[in-house]
Amino acid sequence: MLGLCLVLLGIVYPVIIFLAGQAVFPHQGNGSLIKEGKRIIGSELVAQEFSQPQYFQPRPSAAAYDPSSSGGSNLAPTSSKLVANYRDRIRALEDQNEAVQGKIPIELISTSASGLDPHISLGAALWQVPRIAGLRNLSREELKELVLKNVQAPLFGFIGEWRVNVLVLNRRLDQLRKPKEQ
Repeated sequence: MLGLCLVLLGIVYPVIIFLAGQAVFPHQGNGSLIKEGKRIIGSELVAQEFSQPQYFQPRPSAAAYDPSSSGGSNLAPTSSKLVANYRDRIRALEDQNEAVQGKIPIELISTSASGLDPHISLGAALWQVPRIAGLRNLSREELKELVLKNVQAPLFGFIGEWRVNVLVLNRRLDQLRKPKEQ
């Protein structure tokens, strides 16, 4: 019985699931990779750092955007280090986004639980539009339209919020117009 269970659950079942995934969902089954030609530039499932101000910024990462060490900072809300991190991030966002009005969206200040969340809310993407429009010599309306074309609906229409994949959006932004030389 042990041998039968080992073969069925350790070999047959994983092979069937793998083959079904490859047949029905090949893009997702292979890691939702984004390629330029044959070169892999990332995954739709893992955040990447975009430090240049002419790009949409993802959530900060407690894991330094490294999938092998994903996880949150585990700092308590009362932690002085967490408060200092938030202050530094707020200051940096205010310095980079002088033309922006309104409160900074929380996901641009706080890290996600995994440290690798590839999405930001629609509001966080739209909040960054004035900075990017100025640096790329685009109209704000043109850039808002690009954001709205790349928004993803909540799961099943009601689980979660409207969100934007930062890597996908930044690739489309580069296709629209390259940034001005700094």
